[in-house]
Amino acid sequence: MRLAPVDRPPTLKARVAAWMMKRQLGKVITPARVIYDRVPRMYDVAYALVKLQQRGMALDPTTRFLVTSWVAMQNHCSFCVDIARAAALMERVDLDKLNALPEWRSSSLFDERERAALAFADEANRSLAVSDETFERARQHFSEREVTEIVILGAVENFYNRLNIPLEIEEDGLCAIQQRRRAHA
Repeated sequence: MRLAPVDRPPTLKARVAAWMMKRQLGKVITPARVIYDRVPRMYDVAYALVKLQQRGMALDPTTRFLVTSWVAMQNHCSFCVDIARAAALMERVDLDKLNALPEWRSSSLFDERERAALAFADEANRSLAVSDETFERARQHFSEREVTEIVILGAVENFYNRLNIPLEIEEDGLCAIQQRRRAHA
């Protein structure tokens, strides 16, 4: 990590957010301690994006987690992969598909709808555009709103990846915390 975490959240909002993160995730996430505590208005941005992803999307949770996790894997953001897996567990989404993401093109775990979403996210992430063929394949399986949500999810994931990767923010063990919580529930 290139910047040391801030030990004490600088604002009341940051302290409340830290308390909520610790309660919900089991710890205060490193991006909050490294980035948001240095630029506290980032808490507003992050909260709005999380709220959108959790309560403002028509896409089912599995597809959302597949898209965001695949983009994070492509970009090598281990923190984002970890937090997506933890959030999936919190929403009772099975990790089998997330574990098999590197083989999404050939694995029997994925249906054609999921492959269409992943192909769209993959191509958009690699080239910032998608071919007509990829777009039409997505339209066969998704509404216009859902296609738009796939684009938004990829863009938001890239935003987070581009915050964490240059500062070398690595995974926080959030998935392991959620797995322990599930085992003791």
